[in-house]
Amino acid sequence: MSRSPTRCSTARAAPCWPRPRTACTRRWRCCTACSARAEPSTRRTMNMVPHRSDPTAVIAALRSAVPYIRLYKGQVFVIKAGGAVFGDVASTRALIEQIAILHHLGIRVVLVHGGGPQLDEMQRSLGIETRMVRGRRVTDDRTLDATTMVLNGLINTRILAICRELGIGAVGLSGVDAGLVNALRRPPVQIDGESVDYGFVGDIVSVDAAVLRKQFDAGLMPVVSPLSADDAGCVLNVNADTVAASIGAALGAEKLILCTGAPGILERADDPRSLVSYTDLAGLRRLESAGSFEAGMLPKASAIEAAIKGGVRRVHVISFRVRDSLLAEVFTNEGTGTLIVADIQALTPAEQHAEGAAP
Repeated sequence: MSRSPTRCSTARAAPCWPRPRTACTRRWRCCTACSARAEPSTRRTMNMVPHRSDPTAVIAALRSAVPYIRLYKGQVFVIKAGGAVFGDVASTRALIEQIAILHHLGIRVVLVHGGGPQLDEMQRSLGIETRMVRGRRVTDDRTLDATTMVLNGLINTRILAICRELGIGAVGLSGVDAGLVNALRRPPVQIDGESVDYGFVGDIVSVDAAVLRKQFDAGLMPVVSPLSADDAGCVLNVNADTVAASIGAALGAEKLILCTGAPGILERADDPRSLVSYTDLAGLRRLESAGSFEAGMLPKASAIEAAIKGGVRRVHVISFRVRDSLLAEVFTNEGTGTLIVADIQALTPAEQHAEGAAP
């Protein structure tokens, strides 16, 4: 499928963005200093070893990425990563390495993180029952304490530590900090004829974008936990997808990117081959009405619609399990996951006739 943010149907996909090498890769003609320090018997061998790395792929990747870099430099990307991303160090680092490239290219990134699997584990270890209703966690006093420990403590700190290692100036925030996210406690609601009290779960009233813009102006990347509060200081658990969508709308973000375990939006939840390459809001609603979404996807679908209606131009759903999926989604036409726009007519004719479109 051809997709281009510049609406150019002739752009070509680039190879995966090259990862920095950690070993010395200096060419043989530049290694005189190294050979001078070597034993005499090894100098000739070192000086005559040719540089076998072919730069063609690297140069092609850079050339094909330049239009995207020019287009996105200075733009805001909001990236939301679910807790499954942070299940191990390798997957966490793989995502943040890609985010580091965006950051160093001048893209203003906000990373919003969840922590569902880690919170489930914490609740089990503390003997707290986990209750989910339509993909949202019912949050009592003890669950709220566990949520605070996991989101603001465990996951946020782990992300910041890797950012520090990779040279990203990052600052940890939550919706509570400086009134970033103002929320109200959700009242009991009727679901399937039953009254459900979500407890300390919040619905967003507003986002203070100035808090985040100050971080951008200081050259920092905000890493945001979705915990928020009301004006009285009551801490509330807010869905991370919802927080990411609201932040994207408040900042006028170019993109909202949701990193999930699934390859993207699936027409059939149990069939990875049913990946929807692109759709619009009408198509998203049809998929939801057809029962294509599992419970965990429902908050994401709501967040996607809220983001686009709030002014975010494009929303992407990608899998963190696909190598370099974030960079491929941003810097190539084909992408790796699902692209969602307000109206299919916003896409080029080539994009509209690509395989994998939602009905």
